[in-house]
Amino acid sequence: MSGIDAYRKNAVATQTPGQLIVMLYEGAIRFLHQATAAIQAGDHKEKARLIGKAADIINELNCSLDVEAGGEVARNLRSLYNFCLRHLHQAVLTSDAQMVSDVIACLSELNEGWKAIAT
Repeated sequence: MSGIDAYRKNAVATQTPGQLIVMLYEGAIRFLHQATAAIQAGDHKEKARLIGKAADIINELNCSLDVEAGGEVARNLRSLYNFCLRHLHQAVLTSDAQMVSDVIACLSELNEGWKAIAT
């Protein structure tokens, strides 16, 4: 394991659950900004790859929800994640940068809320 890999592993391992969620949101948002650039460049393969990475993160967040313990908040998050996933699926098919921007806006708003909780 290189020094950089060890640093990254340690950086993740020492985060609180809230901080990890913030990191996941930020990763998805970063991939979606890159996907928007790929759409504008006409690079369909890269667009699909990057949107897929963001969708994987959103799926992971969605699967980790405990709807019974989280109640209405968890159900609302599930609805938002499903909205994001539907939008991203459509964005891959249509190369619609606005749909990607809509998901970025949704995740950014959620991320700000988690940042407030995690700090």
